[in-house]
Amino acid sequence: MTPRTLYRRIALAEVVTWALLLLGMVLKYVTRTTDLGVRVFGLAHGVVFIAFCLVTVLLWVNQRWTVREGVLGLLSAVPPFLTVWWERRLERRGRLDGGWRLGRDGEAPANPAERVVATLLARPMMAVGVGIVAVLALTGVALLVGPPVGKQG
Repeated sequence: MTPRTLYRRIALAEVVTWALLLLGMVLKYVTRTTDLGVRVFGLAHGVVFIAFCLVTVLLWVNQRWTVREGVLGLLSAVPPFLTVWWERRLERRGRLDGGWRLGRDGEAPANPAERVVATLLARPMMAVGVGIVAVLALTGVALLVGPPVGKQG
């Protein structure tokens, strides 16, 4: 899977979970019928949000994005539906072109962040495992901390 394909898929998943969460919020706060949508889609959105941020950092390193591009990529996950716009903007500017620069037969890593990415790319199954564990761990922390806007009655 190329960096472009990975980023496109995770950006789209983030948008879909945002839409489902907003639908759940309408059901809870507007129609006052159920809060199940917020509980289920809120968790799904949180998991995909964290995965999007981790993939953004991975591509930030691999694609040599500027600090501005990396930070804007992370921030694009906060407002609803912005991740697909951001992914397309990066694609139009050629910032998602090419394969995995730090992959098996790619460039030698030049700094600690590149060494981590190169290690993950050299072992794809390990990378998937590390990604899953990281998403689960960060989701667990988020669940312990609580919702981003506090408890609602």
